Amino acid sequence: MLKLTARQEQILNLIKDAIQNTGFPPTRAEIAAELGFKSTNAAEEHLQALARKGVIEIAAGTSRGIRLRESTLSRHIPGIQFTQAHINDTQLNLPLIGRVAAGSPILASEHIEATYQIDPSFFSAKPDYLLKVRGMSMRDAGIIEGDLLAVKKIDVAHSGQIVVARLGNDVTVKRYKKTMHGVELHPENSDFPIIKVSENDIDFSLEGLAVGLMRNHF
Repeated sequence: MLKLTARQEQILNLIKDAIQNTGFPPTRAEIAAELGFKSTNAAEEHLQALARKGVIEIAAGTSRGIRLRESTLSRHIPGIQFTQAHINDTQLNLPLIGRVAAGSPILASEHIEATYQIDPSFFSAKPDYLLKVRGMSMRDAGIIEGDLLAVKKIDVAHSGQIVVARLGNDVTVKRYKKTMHGVELHPENSDFPIIKVSENDIDFSLEGLAVGLMRNHF
């Protein structure tokens, strides 16, 4: 990996912090606003330079399609990481449970499809299971079809966090927002609608919090 400039190190640290704090990388607009750039083009130029130097990978067509490469992960970055799913005989045994649609919710199967051994250092919080993403409603958060979402069991969440939510027998991945009248589940793709849930909806529950994302190549 080539040596980074001071500005590139600043942007890389911003990406690391965003992943650690929210589980997902920042958008170009967020990078520009944070660093005082006049346009997102400046942010894009720096991201492309980081990609050329082998620090990150950029997924075309997504606003949050920034992934830290293994050479960057080897620096022992704390917190949630984007990496490749792999087998390690000394690590966490995480079951792959059901089918979760990152789009309109679909019926979730509760049986375990497989068990993966994952390095726990990839996560700021210990996950309890993995869910395979179906659909593209969270595309702009960098979550796409076939990814494995690492999930920690919870029953409460904060606005802005990405959660796995159950609506009756359906399960979906969305960004959680608490409102005066209940809860909204926001997609990260304008082609999909916001799901609104009233305070008295007994069919709604939180299944977990997204604490990491792995690209599945099995």
